[in-house]
Amino acid sequence: MKEKLIEIIKEAGKILKDGYSSNKEVNFKAKKDLVTKYDVAVEEFLKEKFSKEFTDFNIIAEESDNKNIEFKDSIIVDPIDGTTNFVNQVPHTCISVGVYKDKKPYIGIVYNPILDELYEAKIGEGAYLNGKKLEVSKENDFQKSLLATGFPYSNSTNQDDLNDVIEKIRTILPRCQDIRRLGSAAIDLCFIARGTYEGYYEMNLKAWDVSAGIIILQEAGGKFTNLSGDNYTLFEDKYIVASNGLIHDELITLLNQ
Repeated sequence: MKEKLIEIIKEAGKILKDGYSSNKEVNFKAKKDLVTKYDVAVEEFLKEKFSKEFTDFNIIAEESDNKNIEFKDSIIVDPIDGTTNFVNQVPHTCISVGVYKDKKPYIGIVYNPILDELYEAKIGEGAYLNGKKLEVSKENDFQKSLLATGFPYSNSTNQDDLNDVIEKIRTILPRCQDIRRLGSAAIDLCFIARGTYEGYYEMNLKAWDVSAGIIILQEAGGKFTNLSGDNYTLFEDKYIVASNGLIHDELITLLNQ
């Protein structure tokens, strides 16, 4: 199944790549939440191909009406994670596809056609970037750790969310090496898997933002939880906290100060 998924996702990547350098008509789902015709085109392409090829799975996709779709044996699709990057030609943008059997992780694929980076993982078989095995960083000193985060779309309308973001940065930033904000949750998780970052946290993400990245991270030896340090549950938890595992407890402690 994984090889066929990759083949289809790489085809869809051509649509993303063509759109990346073209003039884009941008619509707004919310004040800061963008969508383009390319998001829709990639999603429709993937849904059509997946529904023909993988009949045992339903498809949950960002730009679709998912109200009557039960999360069980599901392919979770983010057609363009990092749409703001895509619109503004920042090269950290990707297609993210997570496959779940009976709600359990099975296969994760994150493909950035702009940088030609294909992250892939199947449970029990390790994680890979363009065929090279991935392992998380061995750094266990929080002060030497490079972290990543993201800012929720709600920061312009929800004062509580904005204050939460600022307070967490105020706590974390002096205690770590630095904080990055690339604008794609899927890629952030893959960057921990490849050992670039030691940790990452973000609020208000959707299942399609992280469904593939957490599988890749897990298979590279990383860890992810909710803000309490308990198992992270797709479609439910407000916060995701991810790391190389070695700094996880300290990151959780600091985020809860």
